[in-house]
Amino acid sequence: MPDYIPPADADFAAWITTFRNGLNTEPATFGFLPADVTTLQNLATDFDDARNSNDSAQAQAQAARAEKDAKRSLVEDFIRGRVARIQTLPAVTDAQRNLLGITVRSSTRTAVVAPDTKPVGTLDTSQRLQHTINFVDELTPNTRAKPDGVQGCEVWVKVDGPPPVDPSELKYLATDTRTPYLAQYDGSQGGKLAHYMLRWRSTRGETGPWSQTVSGTITN
Repeated sequence: MPDYIPPADADFAAWITTFRNGLNTEPATFGFLPADVTTLQNLATDFDDARNSNDSAQAQAQAARAEKDAKRSLVEDFIRGRVARIQTLPAVTDAQRNLLGITVRSSTRTAVVAPDTKPVGTLDTSQRLQHTINFVDELTPNTRAKPDGVQGCEVWVKVDGPPPVDPSELKYLATDTRTPYLAQYDGSQGGKLAHYMLRWRSTRGETGPWSQTVSGTITN
């Protein structure tokens, strides 16, 4: 049987207002002493203050993250343009490329095969109505690099209910070429569990084995 108290904070705030309005008509009828009414008032006020503070902090955190991402993009765009030029310079050696930490192009072509390893996903649920899904390869967990021949990571999800028994319960979200992936939700999904499964996709469209399921609550 569903709980009469709504899980989402905004819905709970509206519900507690309704509860208090109904209670205040005849508190004694419902067995509430004057001290009980005062306690409820204080608790509800404390909750409203904390919710407003939390909403403000989340908005500030989202703005800070957006600014950080924008600054990173500027750095990356600048570097990629210069590295593209470096790669055309015949005087630059592979040893110098290694020194800079940039791609050293192979002189031989390697056939692309289907991925045989799994992504390992971790979930950041700290932001309201969004999940940040970080993924790395199970064999190289300390680096963000994808396996050779991999185009990106497929992200699939099941929202609400128990974890999926098999992939047929999942909905495809995206193939992300670079970690992390940002999943965003609407207010009606707040408080629900989201279950994610991941797999690598090669540049030829072949997919590898499924990851372990990673789950998290969609924060209100």
